[in-house]
Amino acid sequence: MELTEGELAERVAAALQASVMPSVIARGGELRVLGVEDGTATLEIGGSPGASLPLLGRIEHLVRKAVPEIARVRLVGPRGDAQESRSADLADRVRDILDREINPVIAAHRGQATLVEIDGGWVRLRLDGGCQGCSLAEVTLRQGIEPLLRERVPGVIGLTDLTDHQAGRDPYYSPAKR
Repeated sequence: MELTEGELAERVAAALQASVMPSVIARGGELRVLGVEDGTATLEIGGSPGASLPLLGRIEHLVRKAVPEIARVRLVGPRGDAQESRSADLADRVRDILDREINPVIAAHRGQATLVEIDGGWVRLRLDGGCQGCSLAEVTLRQGIEPLLRERVPGVIGLTDLTDHQAGRDPYYSPAKR
């Protein structure tokens, strides 16, 4: 049985209320479901936009996971001005996760992950800085970055490392430290 757009909107509202809504409210924001049309959930943000916009990727992931019929999340302000989801494109979603969640962590080891391309769901990354030539780079990729991207970005199949590790000048953990 196919759900009506009203029923889908109710499911989106319930998913938000059970998870992200307390964070938005605690930050001085408001978020409400305006409706669902053609697989797009439209949410209105109120209060402080800084309470909702930084959570946009998380909100979209949550909604798509809780309500699989939703393909896209669209935010509008109180005046109806649209804030299109930055994660509408697979590459943009991957870059967003790299910028917000991965690079701040590996920066502690002087590293950075850069998206080179995406081909058929395969993410091709290059590691720079302290990650280039690091003896633990493969662990970082396979146990850290790849599972996070596969969980947070629907459509990611796997990860390929395009880093020239032999050219690394200052790896955080040199092969000699193994």
